[in-house]
Amino acid sequence: MTDVSRPTGEDKPEIIILGAGPAGLAAAYALTGQAKVTVIERAPIAGGNSASFPVEGVICDYGSHRFHPAAEPEVLQDVKTLLGDDLLLRPRHGRIRLGGKWIHFPLKLTDALMRLPKPFALSLIGDMVLKPFRKKNSGPETFSTVLYDGLGPTISDNFYFPYVRKLWGLDPDKLAVKLAERRVGSGSVGKILMKMLRLLPGLRSETAGRFFYPRKGFGQISDAMQESARASGAEFLFNTEITAIDQQDNRITGLTIRDAEGERHLTGDLILSTIPLTGLTRLIDAPPPEVVEAARAIRFRGMILLYLILETDQFTEFDAHYFPELSIPISRMSEPKNYNASGEPKGMTVLCAELPCDPDEKWWSMSDEELGQEFTKWLGQLGLPVTVPVRRCETRRLSHAYPVYDIGYEARFETVDQWLSDMDGLLVFGRQGLFAHDNTHHAFAMAYGAADCINGKGQVDRAKWNKYREVFATHVVED
Repeated sequence: MTDVSRPTGEDKPEIIILGAGPAGLAAAYALTGQAKVTVIERAPIAGGNSASFPVEGVICDYGSHRFHPAAEPEVLQDVKTLLGDDLLLRPRHGRIRLGGKWIHFPLKLTDALMRLPKPFALSLIGDMVLKPFRKKNSGPETFSTVLYDGLGPTISDNFYFPYVRKLWGLDPDKLAVKLAERRVGSGSVGKILMKMLRLLPGLRSETAGRFFYPRKGFGQISDAMQESARASGAEFLFNTEITAIDQQDNRITGLTIRDAEGERHLTGDLILSTIPLTGLTRLIDAPPPEVVEAARAIRFRGMILLYLILETDQFTEFDAHYFPELSIPISRMSEPKNYNASGEPKGMTVLCAELPCDPDEKWWSMSDEELGQEFTKWLGQLGLPVTVPVRRCETRRLSHAYPVYDIGYEARFETVDQWLSDMDGLLVFGRQGLFAHDNTHHAFAMAYGAADCINGKGQVDRAKWNKYREVFATHVVED
C-alpha cells in the first residue's frame, strides 16, 4: 500500500467516502490511520457487485469474478497479505462456443487446432495472411472498424460482434473506439496466437492461464478489506441514502444523508465519490444545464444474474462458459463451486447465468420461475441439457453493470467529468465514477492513486491525480 505521510491525533483530515464497493473499500483501507474516514453505503453490506452471498449453502458471486495476476504489484501484495492461505491460485478452465464447437477458454493452441471447425480455422489464418493487403477503413473509426482492421472479419463476425451486441444492446458500428481499447487486449490474430503460445508448457509463467480466487468467494476480499479498515478506525454507515450534496462557489460544503433514524447533515475536509457519476451529478446542488443534459445521455447497461440451483454435486467440470451467438440471450455462465474447487455442500450446485438487459426489456419483468425455465431451455439448445432435479431459480438485478461506450459518449463524459473535477473538496474515481469498464484490481489501483494524492489537510494534488488518470486510461479488461 502506498505510504503517504499524515498527521496524527486531532489534526487528521475528515474524509467522507461515497460507496462501499471495491474502490470505496480500497480507499478506506488506504486512508485509515492517516485520516478520519466515514464510508456511506446504501446497501446493507460492503463490496457492491464484488460481494459474495450464499445460495442454498453455495457461495456465489455477482457473476463471474476472478482476481487477476495482472494486478499492480502493491495491490496484489495487499490482497495476498489480507487473505493469506485463503487466496488460492487456480487454473482457468472455461470454454467458448465458436463455429458451433466448444473450444477451451482462454484459447489453447493444441485445443484450438483439434477442435476449431476447419473452415473457421482456415478463414482465421486467411485473415492473418491477408491483413497487409486488406483495405483499411477510411471513414470515422468505430468499434467495428478497428476490429475489422486489426482482427479481420472471421473472429469479428463470429465472436466479438455478436458478443458486444448482447452485452451492450447496440450494433458494433454504434460503439466507440474506446470499447475496443478497453475490451480487446490482442489487436491482431498474430497477437492472439502469441498469447496461446505463451500458455504452452515450458513457455508459460507461474500465473499464465491462472487466476487468484478466495476460498470463501470473491467477496472475501471485500470483507477482509472492510475489516482491516474498520479496525484502523474507519466508520461504515450502511442502509444509508445520500439525499443531497451542497456546493457553494465551486466547492462541496457538505451532504445530507438519510437512514432509519432520519436525515442529518455531514461535513468533512474532502468527499471521495465512487458512486455512478450520473447519480452524483443529480445529487449536487444546481449543476449547469449542459452538465445536466450530458449526464442524462450517459448510459449504463443493466444485467440480470440467474442462479439455477441443481440437486447434483457438479454440473460440468468447467468454471465458465462463454456464449457469443445471438440465438442465446445469456453471455456467460459460471459454476461457483468450480472456482474454489469446493466439494460443499454435497448434492447441490448452482449455475450463474449473466443476462445483459435493461429495465425496459421483457426479461426484467419476468418472475424468477419464468427466467429459470428460460435458462434451462437455453442450456438444452446449447447441448447442455439439465437432467437433474432443479430446486429453483433466484435472481439479482444490476442496473449499472457496464458503462455504455456508444458513439458520442466521450464528449458527454468529458462535460460531466470536467465539471466534477473542477469542484474543490471532491474527488471522483472508481469504475462507476470514471465510467470505466475495468476489473476489480483496477478499481483498487484507482483508490490507491487517490490516497497518494491527498495531503495531511485533506487537499488533492490535482496535477498528480491527472498523471494517475493517464495511467488509468490505459487499463485493459482481463476476461
